[in-house]
This record gives sequence, C-alpha cells and structure tokens, in this order.
Amino acid sequence: MTSRVLPISKMRAEVEIKSLIRDRQRMVFTFFFPMLLLLIFGTVFNHDVVPGVSFSQYFTAGIIASGIVYAAFENLSISIPLERDNGTLKRLRGTPMPLGSYFVGKAAQVTLCYVAQVVLLIGLGVALFGVSLPTTALQWLTFLWVSVLGLACCTLLGIAFSAVPKNAESAPAIVTPIVLIAQFISGVFIAFNDLPHWMQTIASVFPLKWLCEAMRSVFLSSKASSLQPHGSYQLGWCALVLIAWTIAGGVLAWRNFSFSTDQ
Repeated sequence: MTSRVLPISKMRAEVEIKSLIRDRQRMVFTFFFPMLLLLIFGTVFNHDVVPGVSFSQYFTAGIIASGIVYAAFENLSISIPLERDNGTLKRLRGTPMPLGSYFVGKAAQVTLCYVAQVVLLIGLGVALFGVSLPTTALQWLTFLWVSVLGLACCTLLGIAFSAVPKNAESAPAIVTPIVLIAQFISGVFIAFNDLPHWMQTIASVFPLKWLCEAMRSVFLSSKASSLQPHGSYQLGWCALVLIAWTIAGGVLAWRNFSFSTDQ
C-alpha cells in the first residue's frame, strides 16, 4: 500500500506546484504582494521602533510570519472552493488517488510558497533596508520549528475554513478581510505594544499573533522584547497555542472537508 501511495503523492505534489506556477494571479499575490508591502512600509517608515532596531527589521519579522498565513491559510481557503466549484475535487474523488495524496500535494505547494516568500523577503530586506539576519544557531532553530509548526497549523485551518465559502466567487471576499484584520491586531503593521489592550487580548487567541512574536524573537535583538506586553518573547506559549490550533484545525478539516457542494 505504501509503495503505491508514495509515488501518487509525489505526482500530486508536482501537479499542485505546476498549477501554482501557471496561475499568474496567485503567483502575483503569493509572492509579490508581501514584497510590495515590505517595499512600501520599509520606505515610508524609516524610524527605529526601539533604539537600534529599525521599523524595517520589525516589519520583516511580521511579514514573514504573515507569509505563513498567506501561503497556507489564505491560499487553501480560496483555492479549494475554486476546485470544488469547477468540479476538480469531484473528478479526483472518482480516481484511485488516496485522499491523503491530495493533502500531501497541497502541503508541498504551501511549503514551496513559504520558502520562496522567505527567500524573496529576506533578499529584499537585506538589499534595500539593511535587515540583519539571525546570527545564532538557536535563532535559526527557533525559525525552523516555528515555520514547520506554523505551516502545519495554517494548512489544516485553511483546509477546514475552505468549507465556509459557499462558492469560489465569495471566497476571496470572506478570507482576505479576515487575514488583513488579523495582521493589524497582531502587530504586523503597528508595534504590538502600541495597540489597545482589547485588541491585544483578541489577537492572543489566534495563531498569527504568536507567529509574529516568535519571528520577532528570531529577527530582532533582545532590546525589542520591550515591544511585547510581558516584556519578553513567550516562545513556550507560542508553541502551545500553535499546537492547540493545529489539533483544532485537524479535527475541523476532518469533519468539514467535502469534495463537492452537494455534500
């Protein structure tokens, strides 16, 4: 069984990656929109958020965390309803392909999107805004586990949330504002400590706030920890919240995913 599933999963991953590359609109939004945001915010806001930490450095950490949401949650929440509407999922259900192979393909696509985003964002940040890269093995290790856990969490949540839009046309209108609001209350565009307390409380329930905090621990110096409400980076809480949402996303995806609008 395994010998059959692995080649099918590999082929499905190749199909998903090719479909992304051929979709110009998704390519522009997935790869160039985060870069455009970094270019605009990095140019307009050239002050230090704390002494020795530029706004560009702060914003790069937040937009990389947002990249996980773009690549996984937003991407899947919009693309799966489209595939459901145009009959792609129904046709796949009639093939011998195991259901798991479909999700492996989506995970491969999401991972590629995120890796490409990180490379492009870091390259732009370093070249134009003097963004500094992590210098210790512990920081890179944190970056790795946060990225892996964040991708797993947002991928499962994206699959689960794909059941909410009733058709492909409504998906962007529903998903995009949710992501934008999450970015604002999670401190991507504004220093988190400057947000009203009620916004901080709401943001703390959801994954993006913790992804941003963890990424700031990677890309910012310890001096910038004063921007956090507790004056430090709470990586333990980050892991716990992401694990909890990963489990919830897995349960909801299992219960709510459907191949057609008839189900």
